[in-house]
Formats: sequence, C-alpha cells, structure tokens
Amino acid sequence: MATSYDYDLVVIGSGPGGYVSAIRATQLGMTAAVIEKDKPGGVCLNIGCIPSKALIHQAEIYSHGSDLEAMGISLDRSGFDYSKVFRKSRNAAQRLSRGVQALLKKNKVDLIQGAARLSGEHEVTVDGKKKVSGTFILVATGSRPKVVPGFEFDEEKVISSTGALMLEKLPEKLLVLGAGYIGMEFAHVMSSFGVEVTVVEMLDQILPNSDAEAVAVLHREFKRRGIKMLTGMKASNMKKTESGVSLTAEDKDGDTEELSADLLLVSVGRSPNTGDLGLEELGIELEKGFVKTGDYYRTSVESVYAIGDITASPQLAHVAMKEGEIAVEHMAGHAGEKLLPPEHIPGAIYTEPQLASFGPTEEKLKADGVSYGKASFPYRGAGKAVAIEQPEGVVKILFDKETHEMLAAHVAGSQATELIHELLLGKRSELLPHDIATMVHAHPTLSEAVMEAARGVEGWIIHA
Repeated sequence: MATSYDYDLVVIGSGPGGYVSAIRATQLGMTAAVIEKDKPGGVCLNIGCIPSKALIHQAEIYSHGSDLEAMGISLDRSGFDYSKVFRKSRNAAQRLSRGVQALLKKNKVDLIQGAARLSGEHEVTVDGKKKVSGTFILVATGSRPKVVPGFEFDEEKVISSTGALMLEKLPEKLLVLGAGYIGMEFAHVMSSFGVEVTVVEMLDQILPNSDAEAVAVLHREFKRRGIKMLTGMKASNMKKTESGVSLTAEDKDGDTEELSADLLLVSVGRSPNTGDLGLEELGIELEKGFVKTGDYYRTSVESVYAIGDITASPQLAHVAMKEGEIAVEHMAGHAGEKLLPPEHIPGAIYTEPQLASFGPTEEKLKADGVSYGKASFPYRGAGKAVAIEQPEGVVKILFDKETHEMLAAHVAGSQATELIHELLLGKRSELLPHDIATMVHAHPTLSEAVMEAARGVEGWIIHA
C-alpha cells in the first residue's frame, strides 16, 4: 500500500460496519484508523439493536412468569422496577462498547475521538483541527430516527426509538406511530411489561415489507395479547396535553378515531447521517440524502467508499458489516464479490413470535409476474414446538416451479431468526430443497419444521 499517507484506511464511524471494516483491513495487512465522535460501537451497540434485544430478553422473562404461575408457583410482582430492566440494557451496551475498543486495540486499529469531516480525497479533518490522511477513506456514519413534520421528537412525550430505549419508567399507555420492525419490537416489549399499546400504521398491514402469511402469525398473537393495531389509518392533529399526547387516526373512508396515551413513539424509518461530512463539497453524489455507490461500495470519488445506512441498501447492521468486508477486500486487491446480493440478506424481527426471511415476499413475486411454487409447514406439526408450548408458526419456502431452486423463505415462530440461516445457506450454496429434505435433522427440534417445508417442495411432507 502507499506510504505517503498516515494510514492505508481511515474509517469514519465505529458502528458495526466501521469497526468490522477497520479490523478486516488490518487482517489483510493494511494500517487503519477509526474516527468516532461518540461511543465506539455506533447506534447498534449503544442505542439500537443490542440494548433493544436486552430489553426484549427481559420482557420475555417477565411475561413468561405466567408459565411459573401455571405450575402453582405464586409470584409477587409488586416489587417490579423497570429501571432495573433499563440498567441491564445499558450494561449490555456498555460491555459491548468496551469490547469494540478492545477488538480495535487487539487488531492494531487506532481509535481517534472527534467529529470527522472530509477535507480532501485522501484527507479527513477531526474537530476542525487535526488532519488525518489515508490511501482510502470509508464512510460508515449510520442513521438516526426519521422526523415526521407535526410529530417532532421532544423525547419527553413524543419519543424516538432512542428515547424509548432510555425510558426508566414505563407509561401506562403507549401510542406507536409506524408498524415497521422497530415499532413492532417496542410494541412487543411494552406490552409484555403490561403497557396498553396501540399501533397506528398508514399501510394495510403491520410490517408492510414482510410476507403476509408470516405476518398473520404475529398479528394473531399481538391481538390475543390485547395490542390494538390500526392499519390503513393516517395519523394527524397530534397535540401534547398535560397527561400526555393525543392524535386523530383516519381511515380511507374518512372515519376517524381519537387516541390518547402517556407517550407517543414515532417510528417511521431512519434518515442517513450524511450531513456536515463534506461529501458534496468533495463531489460525492447523493440521492435523497443517501450516498450513491457502485461496485465494491465505491463512491463517485475513487478513494472514498461508503457502506451501511448512509447508502440505499437495507439499514441493517449485518448488511453494513458485509458491505465493509467487500469494500476493504477490494481496497486490499483481493478479488471477491462486487456487491452483496439482496436475496442473500436475512431479515430478522425480534418480536414474539419472531419473524425471519430472505428474498422477495409472495406478494412481490405475484406483482412481478414471477411463476413460483409454495411449500408451507405449520409449527404445530413439529413435536418440539408443541412440547415447548410454541405451536404457532410457519416455515414457508417459495421456489421456481421448474428447477425447484429456492427464491425466498419466510419463517414466523419461536427461534425463527435462528432457523432462517439453514435455508439461506442452502440458497447461497446453490443447494435445492431436496438436499435439506433428505438431510437427517435431530428429533425433536424446531429445525424439523424447516426439513418438512423442504419436503413440501418435493411433495412428501410427513407430519402435516
């Protein structure tokens, strides 16, 4: 690599994409530095996927107390203190943030604290003073909760996902605006702890980008738990009151419903952190605030790459990590993938039941006029699902009718976010459902539902 610069690679942002890229660079013999203005680990580790999953774990422990009561054990919940749940989530985030610092140090990646701004094709200025140069620069600055006009965050009565993670006291009632995966995960957490939850979604389905058959499993469970889901309704007239917030939800026919709660969680997507980075001044092309990239995630400036939430790819931590690896391997001169194929990206939603998937939904295949076959297997056909009292779920494989090649898979149910990877590995390795169907699966396991769905492609399901 060139030696006229301070480093071979300078990474802006230490989230999953950023720190993984820097570590991979040093593994390939490059020198690397990461510039971070906040805590190492980025949104995911500090105010995103890690603390939220810690909350989800605590919520499931709490809600499963009823299973103990069913055994005749008396539980006194009067001493429940949500602030202790909050502290557990923060402890998890802090441990992993320190872990990222340790990983960077172990791999000889320099961590530079401060706000970075591109000041040249090979140069970054930190806090307006210090200059750091690199043969390559990789921008991985992540995203933030999207602001909706009329529903601006004050983090007191109108909160973002960040505000929801930082709550130390539970509301009695919560309104959730937006039924994407973040909104639904918080609906799950809050409902598990006894909060009265109402979700308002403009589109006709919760989790609008997910497969309808899989979503139906979650919808039934949420309805059973008393979560109110108002789909096909637009929110307006939000007002802050002494006791909380109120708004109007209106359907397509003009019928309205007045709603009120202690808190309103606005969760309608995330905006890329591309402001004040000097991108456009350097000639880097943006589209609707997102950085435009080509093969290997290179921008319109040859020495600058961009990955993760600031690009048009799915805003998922594991996507940023893989994109970073692809970009860095290209910088190091290693032949590899040009881009991460969309059909190889797993989606995971950590509600209860969980949802997981890869590839297009059945609705998308229909809309695109794709000829496909479908094989589904219900969880209740798997002995393990019944034994652990988690019989609600489905494994669904969408496949090419002629070749039986897997086009997509969608799983709803217990441990769906783990089960999806067997099917995705099969897809990525160009295996056919036949290969999964004929492989011995341990009994009893939930993975037998995957095997049976694969058998369904071949027309010989045993247990349904």
